[in-house]
Amino acid sequence: MNILSQLNSGMLYLICGAVILFVAVMCVVFAVRAWRAGKAVGMDTAKMRRAIVSSATFAVLPSVGILLGVIALSGSLGTPWPWLRLSVIGALHYETQVAEAAAEAAGLPGLSASSMTATAFSTIALLMSVCIIWGMVFSLFNCKSYTRRLSGGAVKKDGRPSALAGFGDRAMTAMFIGLVSAYIGSYIGTFVSGGGLFSFAGSWLPLAVALVGAAAMAVFLLIKEKGKADWVESFSIAGSMLAAMSAAIFLGKLM
Repeated sequence: MNILSQLNSGMLYLICGAVILFVAVMCVVFAVRAWRAGKAVGMDTAKMRRAIVSSATFAVLPSVGILLGVIALSGSLGTPWPWLRLSVIGALHYETQVAEAAAEAAGLPGLSASSMTATAFSTIALLMSVCIIWGMVFSLFNCKSYTRRLSGGAVKKDGRPSALAGFGDRAMTAMFIGLVSAYIGSYIGTFVSGGGLFSFAGSWLPLAVALVGAAAMAVFLLIKEKGKADWVESFSIAGSMLAAMSAAIFLGKLM
């Protein structure tokens, strides 16, 4: 039995499926409690139904990006583990980044089934789990005090928003720009050292795919701003990913 067959074994499906089922049941319980709480405070039932339908509708297409992440990672890590990671607490950009970094640290040439070993998978799975749990751990001890600081310090006495109010958004933006810069920088470095535009070692393909993804995101943002269509933002990431992956397939066949 090869490593990919082991990673797709029935036992792993059972373990991961049990965790996902528990989380799904918990979501249903909270949804029922939220409905009852809404009725208890006198909220309009029709408005609550519209909120549920609109939330479910807008959750479908963005979840396509998550599904694409599961499919992308399942080729090297099997289906159960990426399914668990991206169904419960994982984020698409985080899971792929950490999996690739862990694979390199484990001595693999890349994140692929042909080079995967049991030891490497254990290292990857451990890092994917440990590196993301701290938000939950810190929330256990600091969430109440942090929430009080946000609610009490979001607005100054003169009515202006405080610096604390936008710190989270700015920190997330800075982190995302750093990640994108690191990836693009590595692609440019490989391209420059690879020996030419049409050399596969030059890694022009990742740069081209990145440009297609950026162009697709720019189109979504243009539609949102010019067309006053805020709902487009919910689909921008999934749509950009689909455009980039389609470009990767098309350009890859041209090589």
